[in-house]
Parts: sequence; structure tokens; C-alpha cells
Amino acid sequence: MRIDLFLNRVCILKSRTMAKEACDRGKVTLNGEPAKGSRPVAPGDRIRLDLGVRILELEVTAVPEGAVSKKDTDRYYRILAEERPSL
Repeated sequence: MRIDLFLNRVCILKSRTMAKEACDRGKVTLNGEPAKGSRPVAPGDRIRLDLGVRILELEVTAVPEGAVSKKDTDRYYRILAEERPSL
């Protein structure tokens, strides 16, 4: 599954477009390397998102087959670190 679609399906970002734009702007890394929206994710991958007001680092634990209920999103990733930089 594409990283932009994964971030949307597991409710990290509100839309696939928003996820793709974050990737295009260099705000998303996959395993320490800048990630394009089309880059595939697999269990064990580490994603880091710099959203300005929040930096989130997570590990992919599973890749969903289809749509995901909001209550089930935590099955697909675990948060490794979360920072809220002071502005």
C-alpha cells in the first residue's frame, strides 16, 4: 500500500491529498529517507511526520486490506515518539 493512502486509511491525516502534499514537501520520511506519496509501506517500517505543530514517529505493524474503522486504527501502527515543538 502507498504511504499516502496508508496515512489516510489509518486516520493519521484527513485525506490522501493532504498526505501526498506532506510527502511532496519533505515532511514525511520512511525508514529515515524522504518518502514520495507512492512509496510502499510494509510491517516494520518507521514513518516520521513533521506537521509543524507536532512531530510524530510511528512503526507500521500491519497494512490494512481495505477501509479501516476509526476504532481499529491502532492495529496498524504504534506510536514510538511524539513531540510538540514550542513555537
